[in-house]
Amino acid sequence: MTGAATSMTETLEQVGPRLPALARAAIVAALQGRALDPTGAGPAAPAFVTLRRADGTLRGCIGSLAPGEPSLTREVARVAVLAATQDPRFPPLSADELPGTSIEVSVLLPEQPIRGVEQLDPARFGVIVRDDAGRRGVLLPEVPGIDSPHQQLQVARRKAGIDEHAPVQLSRFAVRKFR
Repeated sequence: MTGAATSMTETLEQVGPRLPALARAAIVAALQGRALDPTGAGPAAPAFVTLRRADGTLRGCIGSLAPGEPSLTREVARVAVLAATQDPRFPPLSADELPGTSIEVSVLLPEQPIRGVEQLDPARFGVIVRDDAGRRGVLLPEVPGIDSPHQQLQVARRKAGIDEHAPVQLSRFAVRKFR
């Protein structure tokens, strides 16, 4: 690609619909022992890539709370490969699994500190919990099976290894999802 289509000034709305295909291409390249170095497009933004099996169950999910790359396309390519190969909950994705794997890209919008669980809505916002020991748990919005703010907070605490009664700082964030 050339010209404005690959510009770093391309908006999220312009680059977003291409992100799932880009994530898949980056995973294919990694499974073939190659690296995909996409032309930088879109704003620098944090993103998560979620992989799901054909039955909808989670197969991998890794992302960032701050961009690690100068453009969104490069960030998505980076975290897609990590979700497929480095999620500690799963073995690396095999080439045979990839055709039946769906890919969702969540681009995080700015984080907002909140005072309490009453300001959460798991259908609209992801949550970040932090404790004084530096542990951090993140849960995206719209996670299947997470139906209440209390459940969302409980899962994020568990992911971080933070006791359910320990004091935490809470933040929420919205996402733009591309499937």
